[in-house]
Amino acid sequence: MRRVVVVGASAAGLAAAETLRREGYDGALTLVGDEPLVPYDRPPLSKQLLSGAWEPLGLALRTPDDLSGLGLDLRLGVAATGLRLADGTVELADGSTVPYDALIVATGVRPRRLPGVGGHVLRTLDDAVRLRDRLTPGTRLAVVGAGFLGAEAAAVAWRLGCEVTLLEPAPVPLAHAVGTEVGEVLTRAHLERGIDLRCGATVTEAVEGGVRLADGELVEADEVLVAVGSLPNTDWLAGSGLTVGDGVVCDEYCEAARNVYAAGDVARWYNPLFGRSMRIEHRTNAAEQGMAAARNLLRPDARKPFAPVPYFWSDQYDMKVQAYGYLRGHDEVSVVEGDLTDGRFVAAYRAGDRVTGALAVGMPPKAIRWWRQAIASGVSWREAVGVDAIAN
Repeated sequence: MRRVVVVGASAAGLAAAETLRREGYDGALTLVGDEPLVPYDRPPLSKQLLSGAWEPLGLALRTPDDLSGLGLDLRLGVAATGLRLADGTVELADGSTVPYDALIVATGVRPRRLPGVGGHVLRTLDDAVRLRDRLTPGTRLAVVGAGFLGAEAAAVAWRLGCEVTLLEPAPVPLAHAVGTEVGEVLTRAHLERGIDLRCGATVTEAVEGGVRLADGELVEADEVLVAVGSLPNTDWLAGSGLTVGDGVVCDEYCEAARNVYAAGDVARWYNPLFGRSMRIEHRTNAAEQGMAAARNLLRPDARKPFAPVPYFWSDQYDMKVQAYGYLRGHDEVSVVEGDLTDGRFVAAYRAGDRVTGALAVGMPPKAIRWWRQAIASGVSWREAVGVDAIAN
């Protein structure tokens, strides 16, 4: 194996490239990215960058010297447009092709958009800078979607003096992921600060001067941010022979086909720790999976399943949210420390007879670390939480 191509130059792709070099691979290594910028960190886009606390240069994941030391054939500002598995070739938007002996797909996701005209999204550095420049005091901002991204942006805009309307189709924001009770705590944080939060509001299109709801109402706004989820960037793989289904479908080793691996937001892989296929859009998972895919590619006879305990965090107003595990599809939520009413607590999540997740709000990191170990070791719900919690 003398030619490895990594498609996707963000956290997962960069981690894969660095791991290949660190683990001794000294052949040709091509890193392809559709943005013209060197790899940069995305979580600060909706926080420090949007608020103005950081400037764009502070987001770079590595210095130019760091990248130079990897000996990369760096193809930035050019998207991959096709893959030919039979002859081991990646096709690029500039008409060129890149041959490979092994491939890592790390093309991430793109934002869903609304029909109509206008509306910001928040995925790239350019997106964040464009929105930041419009968030001046008194600006009326409509945020469509009260998930973590929408909530973070709403919190920043509020601090900047904007009038924020937060529109969410569900009765309780994030209830599908974190449970109704925890979702209500996060809801209260918006309402206490005067955010115009409208649940059960379905937006059908972005229009001049705001957004249109399903009932015909026009919600007036100077700026609109669409934060209604994302789609994995797999269109370029059409007809390639790879299995695609809400991401690049992989096994527990992150392998999608012989000598083809996937990592990061675009990868749907079987996580044996939870016994299910999952696709995780979290920064830490992207880096960890990029490293795991690279190691498994280099050492096929010593491959290890990628079985992480996913981790994510969110900063909203003065509230820090941290979570370990897989919270979706849970059967029960139990507060194991603190109290929901004062907004400082740890909640544990059960699926079947075991602990599968834990979420902390307003608590120090050490308050939730034990739960990561409990999830990783497969501790039963009864052992972790107690009989009384099960009965309640």
